[in-house]
Amino acid sequence: MHMVRVICRVAFGKSYKGREFDNGRFEEAVNEAFAMLGGFSGTHFFPYVGWILDKFTGLHGRLEKCFQQFDDFYQNVIDEHLNYERTKSEQEDIIDVLLKVGRDHTGPGGPLTNDYIKAILLDIFLGGVDTTTVTVVWAMTELVKNPEVMKKVQDEVRCSVGKKGKVVEAVLDQLKFLKMVVKETPRLHPPAPLLHPRETMHHFTINGYEIYPKTRVQVNVYAIGRDPKYWKNPEEFMPDRFMDNSNDYKGTHFEYLPFGAGRRICPAIYMGISMVALTLANLLYALSGAFLMR
Repeated sequence: MHMVRVICRVAFGKSYKGREFDNGRFEEAVNEAFAMLGGFSGTHFFPYVGWILDKFTGLHGRLEKCFQQFDDFYQNVIDEHLNYERTKSEQEDIIDVLLKVGRDHTGPGGPLTNDYIKAILLDIFLGGVDTTTVTVVWAMTELVKNPEVMKKVQDEVRCSVGKKGKVVEAVLDQLKFLKMVVKETPRLHPPAPLLHPRETMHHFTINGYEIYPKTRVQVNVYAIGRDPKYWKNPEEFMPDRFMDNSNDYKGTHFEYLPFGAGRRICPAIYMGISMVALTLANLLYALSGAFLMR
């Protein structure tokens, strides 16, 4: 899991590939957490009695084990950061920043404790690993199906990078067509077809339906991104559509919401886009180099 190692380095300052904790490795725990998130939980639909169903199906035990694995792992990493003094030349990672905030500031909800930091780290991993990987896979799939588009973006990457051997982040601003490919991919294949559920705060009406407060709402961004009212040839992979299109993924254009919008918009938009663009650019650069060698 390449993205696990990348996010580990961003969050922890170093790679934790193969690191052991409990009876398994970190990557195995991530896979188990994804399985838990995608499974059926009785407590989601029957809050007062659903735990009985979860115990009967074994889901409760799996959740507890998974939680304990992550909790122990994150506590060990936090302890390492507390006992390690960085030199001035070393860059801080996310845990260093969060620990500093916890020491220096106290918000309206109380201090930023280690439990809060663990929860943030869990969101970073479970929200960033799978979605980034899925987007890169879909981008490569569509490029393979559209060889003219692939040639165009590969030529752009190779012309901008030359013989440097790899694509670095500083070059991404020059890759205009690559950015269009990165935009078009989640429009057609959003990594989260249904955004995180929202709960309504007020009474309102949509298409004649009365929506009352405390109603759980699912936003279908898969359908929104393929709506022919807003997109020409919505089922086709056409990165050029973003050439003169002001639509962006920042949550201000509601016909294009791969990262959501409002207060619950994805906090890692720029990191996610940069990771997808950098990974995709290096894949395309390596493939074009292989073909040139032939």
